[in-house]
Amino acid sequence: MPSFTVFKGSKDGSIKKSQTSKPELTGDQVLIKVTASGLCGTDMHYRSGDMVLGHEGVGVVEATGPNVKYMKKGDRVGWGYEHDSCGHCHQCLCGAETYCNDRQMYGEADLDQGSFAHGAVWREAFLFPIPDGLSDAAAAPLQCGGATVFNALFSYGIKPTETVGIMGVGGLGHLAIQFAAKMGCDVVVLSGSDRKKDEAMKLGAREFIATKDAKELKVPRPLDRLLVTTSAQPEWEKIIPILAPGATIHPISIAGGNFEIPYMPLVLKGLTVQGSVVAARDVHRQMLDFAALHKIEPIMEKFPMTEKGITEAMDKLDKGEMRYRGVLIPE
Repeated sequence: MPSFTVFKGSKDGSIKKSQTSKPELTGDQVLIKVTASGLCGTDMHYRSGDMVLGHEGVGVVEATGPNVKYMKKGDRVGWGYEHDSCGHCHQCLCGAETYCNDRQMYGEADLDQGSFAHGAVWREAFLFPIPDGLSDAAAAPLQCGGATVFNALFSYGIKPTETVGIMGVGGLGHLAIQFAAKMGCDVVVLSGSDRKKDEAMKLGAREFIATKDAKELKVPRPLDRLLVTTSAQPEWEKIIPILAPGATIHPISIAGGNFEIPYMPLVLKGLTVQGSVVAARDVHRQMLDFAALHKIEPIMEKFPMTEKGITEAMDKLDKGEMRYRGVLIPE
């Protein structure tokens, strides 16, 4: 019976060390020794919940169930936001299982385990081989943050001739800049101030626009696509004039409330607002291979996988001081 240490949230927001035991492995279940976990903004929403935190996991296969066919002990694997789906509905059969009505997602299912842990048991079908070109620490934030921005770019017909705007240079934005640039796109970064300009340009941006005090934004070419990676909604009166007719807006951060955009400009410019979640499994695998091939890695800060280390990392993220993805390493 597998047993391993886990780290849970609690009502007062403090991190609690606990223990999880799982039944003997059955079917295509895989026991993993966790070697790294990303800290995602979504984890902050569950900090006060009685559940094991974390969904950007990477580790090494320790043991396999009787129906595991492709993975073996010693393989490096990762997992992300989705743990399971029905496997039979239209969405599952066409490779869009992230929209399955019976999907099993972080925060809703498997609350006794997560990636803030020393071990985990997951289905082989929802695990991803980690390419040799990625370290465990670098691969961890890609399991959700990387999969989210890559999916928004890759799954909705992006072309290398497009001009892509990335709003925000943070945990999602700094990865989106790299992916879009390596896809051959002309990348324009929009950020509040010039503070992150040099970094954005090194990551692959061709243009950088500081928006905070600007009354009017000017771009060399209208934006064919805009990825909004900030939790605050854009000032649309500034943004819409720099969008090309038929442009697509991708709001990909997690935020409460309603998404609001002026009605007539949306209609008259033929704009599309495209919602999306993390990548489906096939896209997720392609994302990892693409990242390894093009040496796309998160800028990260490492913390020990302890109550103190997790608390420090979450507090730093909550203050907006993380640069740019926190990664937890078991001791």
